[in-house]
Amino acid sequence: MTDFTAIDALLTEATHRTPLPPAEERRALREGLNLSRARLAQVLGVSPSTVGGWESGRDPSGEVREKYAYFLQGARTELGAAADDRTAAEAPADAPAARAGRANHQEHGDEEHGDGVHGDGDGEGGADVDDGQDDTGDVGDAGDVDEVQALRVPAPCVLCGQPAGHQVAGFPQHLDPAECRTPGRPQAAETPRAAQPPRTQTPAAPRRPGRPAPAGRRDGSGQRGVRVVPVGRRVQSADAPDLIGQAVEAALAEHAGDVEAATAALVKRAIPDAMALLDHTRKGGRYDIVAHPWLPDVLRKPTARGADRIWEARPKWTRPALPPGTHEVTALDINGAYLSALKTHLPIGALEHSTGNHHDRRRAGVHLITPPAWEHDAVLPNPIGNRDEPGPLWVTEPTLRLLLRLAGPRYGLCDPPEIHESWTSGATESLLEKFRVALKDARDRAIAEQDEVTLEYVKAMYSKFVSTMGESNYNRELYRADWMHLIRSQAFANLWWKAHRAYDEGLTVVRAMGTDELHVIGDWRAVFPEGRGVSEVKVKDTYTVRTHADGSTDA
Repeated sequence: MTDFTAIDALLTEATHRTPLPPAEERRALREGLNLSRARLAQVLGVSPSTVGGWESGRDPSGEVREKYAYFLQGARTELGAAADDRTAAEAPADAPAARAGRANHQEHGDEEHGDGVHGDGDGEGGADVDDGQDDTGDVGDAGDVDEVQALRVPAPCVLCGQPAGHQVAGFPQHLDPAECRTPGRPQAAETPRAAQPPRTQTPAAPRRPGRPAPAGRRDGSGQRGVRVVPVGRRVQSADAPDLIGQAVEAALAEHAGDVEAATAALVKRAIPDAMALLDHTRKGGRYDIVAHPWLPDVLRKPTARGADRIWEARPKWTRPALPPGTHEVTALDINGAYLSALKTHLPIGALEHSTGNHHDRRRAGVHLITPPAWEHDAVLPNPIGNRDEPGPLWVTEPTLRLLLRLAGPRYGLCDPPEIHESWTSGATESLLEKFRVALKDARDRAIAEQDEVTLEYVKAMYSKFVSTMGESNYNRELYRADWMHLIRSQAFANLWWKAHRAYDEGLTVVRAMGTDELHVIGDWRAVFPEGRGVSEVKVKDTYTVRTHADGSTDA
């Protein structure tokens, strides 16, 4: 009986599957209401790329299908009502009832906006459209969720700075490009529609008495306030432009919702977009970024294809022996290795030379050192990586700080390195922090919304940003080979600390490779959180190793 009940439920679900209009009509309905993909996606609880896929022919399922169908049906109704209103507005002069009703609606709209331009239109050259909304003043309240909102009091347009009567996505701006002008530039004359007589402009209605302004919108001086949200230890404007989200939305729109084409286009422009994001996040920063400083010869390649003189301590380590028995090995993938490594001590200005066995923690750069002996290769990788040649070598700030920390009283795993000379500058660990947080937040949202377009775009931004800031023809806006080496080395140092944590928690560390690969034996989930976040790890592979008493192994 249970099987037949399940079949009946399946048939019922298939029979009552809510129909959807054709793909081309779905996009037309959304655009007819002047709604962006991002806005609709936010309400439906999906990503903009998902909406783009639906508008390209893919169909949603489950509860979200019901919500999407409800929106499309409502959009049809709204657009049909707007079309009826336009027909009534163009009726002959001998229709007094229709004319009186229309005039009453326009009177309220003129009192609210002052210029007669309504918040929603049909996209035809700025013609006024009555979309059925109440224009008597409630559309501009804080609780309203429309994309286009009328403002009770005009606010400076974000594009031209002149008073605007509407806001789009939370930003005051003019709906008619002819009104958007620089100060002193005459406004283009508005051509009235032939079907309507000239209207008498009514002064803006005063604010209703007894109704206080929404909290956080205005201060005692009457100036419009800006809502802020906490970000780390600081706060920032909640209305700050989302450059990443805007780029993704524009790419999907340009490629008609084609996810693969939009992703390819975004990855191709990842470098200039990363630089634009860096410039945006550095506004108001305490330090200016010196994009093209003088660099010493040690940071320049001898030849175009020659090896770097800076040793980045890239690990390529395998445990030399395992206890006899059968071992289940898990290869862990460290998420966002280069993204996390953006938080490192970076020199701010041009590097200065110094000599002597002394390290100033207020500065960062590259150092010529004699590394200490490492006696724990049987259980942990050498912090300076696999290096066969003895003697001094140039290392980066993260590598030196790692060695000095391991030589300290807390760990005592090696002797301190001997520093011979250094090229350093005053440094800060937060130079790229806002840039890193913006990328991390976008990555987290993309994972939560299963937005693979944004995820690939963000990954390309931070990985290419790191790889092209040195001697590269792909990024001429930033030439900081010192930063490139330091960020890479920080990623390697972060992996070393992951290996040490695994060892310290009782796991057997088997391999450490590159920036993001760690092989362990044991209950790793008790040590590392599993997931796709930058503070989490995910399983890359699992395999079995059998070791014999004579030291031989079977994979």
